[in-house]
This record gives sequence, C-alpha cells and structure tokens, in this order.
Amino acid sequence: MKRLTEMEVVRYFEQAIHDRQICVHYQPQYNHSTGRLVGAEALMRWNHPEYGPQSPADFIPAMEKYELIYRADLYVFKEICRFQSNCPSADRIPISFNVSRHDLLEHDYVDELEAIRKEYNVPVQYLRVEITESSADGGFDLVATAINRFHEAGYIVEMDDFGSGYSSLGILKSLPVDVLKLDLSFLSGEGSGGQGGIILNSVIQMAKWLETQTIAEGVETVEQADFLKSVGCNYVQGYLYSKPIPEEEMSRLLSTVDSEKTEPMLKFVRGLKAKRFWDPDSMETFFFNSFTGPAAVFSYEDGDMEMLRVNEKYVRELGMNLTETEILAANPLDTLNPANRKIYLATVKKAIASGEEESCETWRSIHSGCCGEEKICIRSHIRVIGKAENQAIIYAGIHNVTCEKRQFEELAESERRFRFASEQANIYAWEYTVDTKEMRPCFRCIRDLGFPHLVRNYPEPAIKAGIIPPDYADMYRDWHKQIAAGAKKLEAIIPMTVGRVPFHVRYTTVFDETGKPLKAYGSATMVNDEKLWNDCRVYTHIAHALARGYTDLYYVNMDTDEYIEYHTDDTHCVLSEAKRGTEFFRDRRRDAEQNVYPEDRAAYVTAMDRPFLMETLRENKLFKLTYRKLKGGAPFYVLMHISRMEDDDRFLVIAVKDIDAMMN
Repeated sequence: MKRLTEMEVVRYFEQAIHDRQICVHYQPQYNHSTGRLVGAEALMRWNHPEYGPQSPADFIPAMEKYELIYRADLYVFKEICRFQSNCPSADRIPISFNVSRHDLLEHDYVDELEAIRKEYNVPVQYLRVEITESSADGGFDLVATAINRFHEAGYIVEMDDFGSGYSSLGILKSLPVDVLKLDLSFLSGEGSGGQGGIILNSVIQMAKWLETQTIAEGVETVEQADFLKSVGCNYVQGYLYSKPIPEEEMSRLLSTVDSEKTEPMLKFVRGLKAKRFWDPDSMETFFFNSFTGPAAVFSYEDGDMEMLRVNEKYVRELGMNLTETEILAANPLDTLNPANRKIYLATVKKAIASGEEESCETWRSIHSGCCGEEKICIRSHIRVIGKAENQAIIYAGIHNVTCEKRQFEELAESERRFRFASEQANIYAWEYTVDTKEMRPCFRCIRDLGFPHLVRNYPEPAIKAGIIPPDYADMYRDWHKQIAAGAKKLEAIIPMTVGRVPFHVRYTTVFDETGKPLKAYGSATMVNDEKLWNDCRVYTHIAHALARGYTDLYYVNMDTDEYIEYHTDDTHCVLSEAKRGTEFFRDRRRDAEQNVYPEDRAAYVTAMDRPFLMETLRENKLFKLTYRKLKGGAPFYVLMHISRMEDDDRFLVIAVKDIDAMMN
C-alpha cells in the first residue's frame, strides 16, 4: 500500500468518484444495556486500485485544503440515501453523516442535501447531521445558522468529538445541538476511575440536565462500556461491538439483528432550559417560580448541605415570614433533630444511589425573628439532577403537611375513644384507606366475623365471605368508588351475613387539606326497630339505583296509587326526593304528553297502566321498556325497569336510566 500525496489526491479525485473507489463504510451504534442496534455512522473510505486503501487522516485534509471535500461529502450523502432507499422500511435505522465547516462556507448546503434526500424519498428521521467541535472554531454564527436550518428541515444534529477541543463548554452554550458524541480521550491512559472519568461523568449528567442525548465513540473494552452505562450513557460506538463495515455487510447486519429507537435523556421540568436556569430574568426562572410546586435546589456532599436556589412557593410553604435570603443562608439540616436528620439524610442517599425520586416526611423546628419558633412537618420529594465526584445536586419539591398530621393525631384519638365505646355497644367499626383499599377492623369484627387484622382489596373479601349478600354486592362496591371520588357521607340499611340481619351501615370520609379523600370510617349498627327497618327499605333501593347508574326512581303503592319520585343531582351521586303524589298512573300519562317522544308515547302509555303491569309482573319478575324522552325539545334514549319489591309485592320500584349519557 502506498500513501497518496496531496497532489495525487487532487489528480485521482475525479476518477475515484466516477469509479466508486471512494465508498461508504458504516460503524454500528448499540445500546449497551440491551445489546440492540440503535444507529450507525457513515464514514468515507478510499480504496485506490493501484495503491490500495488510503487513510482518511491523509486524504480528507488534502480534500479540505483543495476544496474537494464539499463534493466528496455530497457524494457520500447521496450514497447513504441510496443505501437507505434500498433498505426495507422495517430494517432502517438512523445513519449519521459528517458535515464540515468547508461545506457550509459558500454553498446552499442544506438545500442541496434536501434535494438529494427527496430524490431518494428517504424520511428525514433516518438521517442525522454530525458537526465536529472543531468546525465551530472562528465561525459560531455560520454553524449556528446551519444548525437552525437543519432543525427547520427536521434533522437531528449531533456534535462530534465533544470534549476534544479547548472550548467545549463555550460551544455547547452557543450551539443548539441534540446529541453529544463523547470523545473517550477523557479516559485515555487512566481508566474510568481517574480525573477523566469524573469529567466524563459530569458531562453526561450535565447533558441530562440539558435534555441532550449522549453517544460515546471509540469504545473498545467492556470496562469502558460498563462504566459509561453506570453513569447514564447507554449508547456506544466502537470496536467493542464493530469496526466500520462495507455496505453489503451492513445490509446483512440490519436483516439479522434487533434494533430499537434511542430514548431521550432525563428531563427536569418541561420547558425548563438549564443554561438559563440561573438567569433571574429568564423565562426558565419564571417557570420555576410560577409553574412548579414549592421547590429548592441544593448541593449535598459528605453529609453537608448548601441551599442553591428556592422558588417563591417554597418560601410561602415554609411560612413563618421567612425571606428567601434567610432560607438560602441557613443550613436546612440545622432545623432537624437527630432522628429526623437521620431520616432525611437516608432519603437523600437513597435518591443518589437509585437515581429515582425518593420521598420522606420530617418534622422541622423553624425559627424566625418575628414569629418565634414553630414545629412543622414537611413531605419532601427528592431527585438527583447532577453529580460531580462526591457532590450531588438535588432538586427537592416540598409540601407542608403539618395540618394533615395534626388532623390524623386528632382522628386517631377520636377513633380510639370510638372503638372503646363500640365494644360496649352493638356496633361494628372499621377504617378504610382509600389509596390502598385496606380495611382495619375493630375487635368485634375480628371476633364475630372472622376478619384478619388487615383486610386487603376491600370490600371483595367481605363480599366473598357472604358478610355482604350477593344482591347488595354491586351497591357496596359502588360506595367505595364514590368514596374515592369524594363522597363525604354514605348510609343505608343493609341485611348482612347469611342470616340477613339488618344493619344501619354508615361511612364518613376524611380528606387532606387539598380535598383528596384519605380514609373513610365505617360503622354498622344492628337495627332492632322493625319500623325503622321497614321505613329504610326504600333508601336501600335508592342506593341500589345509584350503584346501577339510574337517574330517576319511583316508589309506587299499587293499592293506593300513592308514590314517591326521586331524581339524581348533576353529579349523579345523590338521589333525592323530588315529589310525592296520590295518582301515579294518571300523572305518568299526563307527563307523556310533554316529556315522551311522540312516536314512543303509545308504548309508554300502555306500560303506565295498572292492570297491564299487574298481569305482566305476575308472569315475569321484571318488565323493561326502552323509549325516548324529551329534554329541551331534543330526544334521548332511556331504559325503564319495573319490578315488585321482593319483601312486599304491593309496591313497585320503577327505575329509569339515561342510555345516551352512558354511551357518551
């Protein structure tokens, strides 16, 4: 093999393009966590028929010097597009192509690339632009303009060889790239445990803060790839997985291995830009102060904390008329007693170790000059947003839950007294936790009904055990859905256990200061008064109607024609008495003239006839009718169910359900 001189590169260039001596090799990129293919980089190669393969380090500088690189790069891009157009759609992966500063100087380069891409009909998501860090030397405006043009056309832009130059951070600040390709010269000669590893770790964490992906190139050992994965860079390129390979070999690889899309890096807050986060006049600061909850950013190192930033909501959440200056000047650990400090530091360390959000509740003693000292309980949600050696940068969202905690203490004391009293009376009591669906029964529930000390997935175990009869099961399940939706109180007479002993069952819900339901306290009192049991049967039917989604309910005495009419409110959670009357069937026939669709009136009037219903319900337990009602002149479908009461066949229960509302 002979190395071409600069003049020979110039002399043979045209022939090399024509004879395809200049070709494209592809170096695959992999997700080291999954082993799947995620992309590839296109690399220019020159195989001279007489002098053999030429080193890119030799011929590319010569092409740049004699202004041939522009044509060479266009030729390479055309070859990539031809290759992508020949690939089956299922096999395509993003391929990166290099753009030099020379390409951008005197040419409409983006427009020319777009013309080629459209000629081969290649979707833009399968082509990625690589701009080297050195290409920005002395020409920030030129490169920044080109990047914006590429973004407008839909391309992802990568910064190649990041970290190899002397002004990397300045370039990153000025150029809006989407991906950093990390130069592993950071680890040269010292492994991952030295200063280079620390710098690389910091760059990767910074990239996450900036919502920028990272790919490490030049990865040659498993140890390097494992280290990169451990600090959050899963995407690698290098001889560990594959050297650059010819087009034919790349085609075979695509058809035989699994691929996957690259995923975005960790995002902090949607719309928040880190490079402007510390600017007090920036939109990002406005978002931090206005659209996130109470939050602080602090540094942590070897058990010490230093406040870096708090938003206005954080100041208000702590209360005590503290100022932002006072909060930033104080060490937050000084507000914690030894036990609470231990809890808080353990949570911080857990967040650092896991990389996930961790939460804790701690009591703090807050002192201010005007308000004195106050104990408050703070719920903290902690997440690591940056690391550098032993230091971690922490984002902490907080919530002052002092009122909630004191309310629980009062409830616990009230519950203790209530349980004591219930043991002396004919009452069963229990506590239901809304989020976990856990029920904690009283001693009598455990002793008489066989409940364990903790019942999970309540109320299903009570239904399965027969404590709640099958015909009341749906109603009782719906109660717990209503509690979760915010119902304050529920009550009904329910026949419980296989003996169907009537109990007056009540629920009272307790909410936190935001209005979210936390717990419901239930009780069941045996009904010894027969009159009360009889009077409450209608309310049990009301509860059944709500559970099944009915909006109207009629309770009719067939002997006297007397009736009670019930309607739901706008929430469909409360069914309340709307009217009482003495001539049910006459009133319903009159009602049909105004509230029933004309084509359905005959069927409705036929159904609202005492002899017809008595005969029909003698043969069948249930009569159904679907018809259209009118509301504001517009028809809507309803379903009417008519049945006798099981324990007293003198009474009819007529329930109406809005079918259209259920469909919507």
